[in-house]
Amino acid sequence: MSTLYLVATPIGNLEDITLRALRVLREVSLIAAEDTRRTAVLLQHYDIHTPLISYHEHNERRRVPRLLEALAGGDVALVSDAGTPLINDPGAAIVGAALEAGHRVTPVPGASALLTALIASGLPAEAFLYLGYLPRKTAARRSFLEGVAGVPYTLLFLETPQRLRAALDDLAAVFGADRPLAVARELTKQHEEFIRGTVGDAIAHFATREPRGEFVLVVGGAAASRWTEEMLAAAIAEGLAAGESPSALARRVAAASGWKRSEVYERILRQSGRR
Repeated sequence: MSTLYLVATPIGNLEDITLRALRVLREVSLIAAEDTRRTAVLLQHYDIHTPLISYHEHNERRRVPRLLEALAGGDVALVSDAGTPLINDPGAAIVGAALEAGHRVTPVPGASALLTALIASGLPAEAFLYLGYLPRKTAARRSFLEGVAGVPYTLLFLETPQRLRAALDDLAAVFGADRPLAVARELTKQHEEFIRGTVGDAIAHFATREPRGEFVLVVGGAAASRWTEEMLAAAIAEGLAAGESPSALARRVAAASGWKRSEVYERILRQSGRR
């Protein structure tokens, strides 16, 4: 039987693709692409001439028979608009159909906007929960956020520039303006930017700047309970001994401890002898 490859492609910078992905895209008989124009730019950049077929949310079901037909004669690659296929992108229908037909389904890992934002956010990455795009309407968005306000894990959302300010306002209303937050914008592109701090800091930032580009919101999880002063002092001592900067240590400990970042930062300065 043939193989359906799920190939991760760059989220911005065309250099962010693996050698294996390039080989697979050259060797398969057909590439199913969410946006054939965008994928064509990638293929042209790397001088790849494999035939393309569109596969997006509006034709996903109708394309399954055509792709199964292609798999009957050779391997096929599935790519999304950017990043890792099936993460907020079409693909579940052909994956299920290919497995049912007895074909192999093989991931070719690579770029992911979610993980890229998470690892550079400054927030805990040991446990996290990805929740896709926030609801469009204010009432639905606030209701959704209320359902996850007490989750102790780092939360990840996608958001559009048109709805970013409203989403930040609702985060402040439900989670509080002091909740740790990193806003990642235009990842791996020329104008990549991280706004790290709190929900309130992000609101202030975008009050004077028009949101542009694609956004990932990385939100600190809710503290299960406020740490005692002894627990806080021990965590600060451990971080200082490991060489963490005061600002990074304050963000990390505040997200886990239930203490405000300003309070943690003040204690870091005292424990390190800087105040």
